[in-house]
Amino acid sequence: MIRSITRRGACAVLAMFLAAPAFSQDLPVIRAAVLKIGTVNWELSTIVEQGFDEAHGFDLEIAPYADNGATRVAVEGGEADVAVADWIWVARQRAAGKDYVFVPYSKAVGGLVAPKGSGVTSLKDLAGGKIGIAGGPLDKSWLILRAYAQQEYGMDLKAETEQVFGAPPLIFKSGLSGDLQGAINFWHFLAKMKAAGMEEVISVETAGKALGLNTDTPLLGYYMKESFLAANPGLAQALYDASRDAKDLLASDDAAWEAIRPIMNAKTDAQFDQLKSDWLAGTPARGPVDIDGANKMLALMNDLGGADLVGKATTVPDGLFADLN
Repeated sequence: MIRSITRRGACAVLAMFLAAPAFSQDLPVIRAAVLKIGTVNWELSTIVEQGFDEAHGFDLEIAPYADNGATRVAVEGGEADVAVADWIWVARQRAAGKDYVFVPYSKAVGGLVAPKGSGVTSLKDLAGGKIGIAGGPLDKSWLILRAYAQQEYGMDLKAETEQVFGAPPLIFKSGLSGDLQGAINFWHFLAKMKAAGMEEVISVETAGKALGLNTDTPLLGYYMKESFLAANPGLAQALYDASRDAKDLLASDDAAWEAIRPIMNAKTDAQFDQLKSDWLAGTPARGPVDIDGANKMLALMNDLGGADLVGKATTVPDGLFADLN
């Protein structure tokens, strides 16, 4: 009898094992278009490796692309279901008629750094100097720091400094070489600049708080078509839950970081530690996005960047933020 029970148990386990692939194939698939070296890969890889996608009822497929433009074309053309962007860009697309919906991912933002020992301790000290800026004249960090300088010091940062616009790697190299009195870059490049000895003069978070903005509003997120979500009810929440599981793991388990270290492009322990610290600092609070706070930020971006930046999105379009808990 014992042998019979054991055999039946073994058969049941075998049947479950054989059925697993079929069950997995029945799960809805989310195809993520990502930058080949994008930091979102850290989270997405953790989701896949830990099985957080299947635990929340979907299969995540990650497809690398060469640049942001390619990821956006992939989503628009139906080659991918989700990509990453800041919510202001997503709001602009929705206001223009696209049915994009935003799922929060990160509140990580940049700031301004200066060479160690340069004597630059505030934006005032940059008068007459050269600032390197990644992202172009409409870079949101640059606009917020301009508004902060005007409010705090009555200083027109654009008029009183020379700006050098360039790709993030160029600003990174120019900053480290000492060619710039200050540099504004994307958060992960700034982490490496700080690891190399440059000092943060002011963060965009600090400037945003002084301007009365809700800096807990997640700037970056996953965006998907509303039509895709309508065909897959609950999938926005499922992706969000898997994202939160990955964040919780990375916040508590050093081994999880060691697992993704090979894709972090950290050349030194100092870079690795700073990237880890700054990524974790960008974790937003769980829950729905503060619409009033988002509208305040959008109004500021409209004042500083106008239609070139926000398009027709002068207020947060209805349905922009996914209904999450």
